[in-house]
Amino acid sequence: MNQYKAEIRQHIEDHIEDQPENILDEDLHFYLFNTDYYIIGYYNAEQWMKGNVFEIIGIIKQYELDNFGEQYTDLSCPEKVANMFAYILGEEMIAELREEYEEEEEESEDA
Repeated sequence: MNQYKAEIRQHIEDHIEDQPENILDEDLHFYLFNTDYYIIGYYNAEQWMKGNVFEIIGIIKQYELDNFGEQYTDLSCPEKVANMFAYILGEEMIAELREEYEEEEEESEDA
């Protein structure tokens, strides 16, 4: 799963510079993972997920149950599965980047 996290993190970092004042908030997540598909096409989605499909489906099911109380993603559609997984990882990676940014800010204030 680390390869996916690294890819999503890089995708976010590539787009942070396009945002005013490098804001790491829900608007950035919405822009990157809700306004367009991260992966387009069934074949591309299948290739991107490779042999990790069942683990990815498990992550999606758990996320949706925890956050919505039921499952919404059509698990029979590789494109929807891949994009929901990217959405979830995007949330995690933005939270990590926000933490790192806040720690850097605290360190610079202490110096």
